[in-house]
Amino acid sequence: MAGTLPYIKETASQTAGPYVHIGLIPHQAGFDIFAKNFGSAIAGPKPAGQRIRIEGHVFDGTGTPIRDVLIETWQANAAGRYNHPADRQNKPLDPDFSGFARTGSDFDTGIYSIDTIKPGVVAGRHCRPMAPHINFWLVARGINVGLNTRMYFADETEANTDDPVLNLIELDVRRKTLLAEPTQRGEILVYRFDIRLQGENETVFFDI
Repeated sequence: MAGTLPYIKETASQTAGPYVHIGLIPHQAGFDIFAKNFGSAIAGPKPAGQRIRIEGHVFDGTGTPIRDVLIETWQANAAGRYNHPADRQNKPLDPDFSGFARTGSDFDTGIYSIDTIKPGVVAGRHCRPMAPHINFWLVARGINVGLNTRMYFADETEANTDDPVLNLIELDVRRKTLLAEPTQRGEILVYRFDIRLQGENETVFFDI
């Protein structure tokens, strides 16, 4: 038919293979190729706020820890402001806090860890306050498109009750997949946040 465009085949896709670590977190893969490596420590020596550590596993559908997952996080500082020009809240920036981390699970244990500070309440859509949270992005073999989720703090009960995003999740059992429980380990406050890609207690992921 005149004017009909030729049929164009879709380009084949593939999942992120083992070389994702070499390109994105080479230091963890044993390669010293970047002058400045992204890492799991978000805060400098004197950030404002409470220092915390986040630890956990990422499990596949069979309950097996994934040992090659790459994780990026971004969050607000202790005052509740993101280190980004689009955040125009009347709150202070913290020069000793980047708000961004990139890490991977340990090749032997499958555990990932991030050293950061506990974020403050941030203003969401229509200026509605959102409970303290950390945004996660994951990619690994078997994942065609990066997965987005959030970690909330189980000890922020009042703020979580009013959070507009958590309230979009109808079932309490599903909300709990986004809550990290605190444990005091010596002088370090550790929040455990396991992520399940499929199966029972699958973590809530967001289409953004």
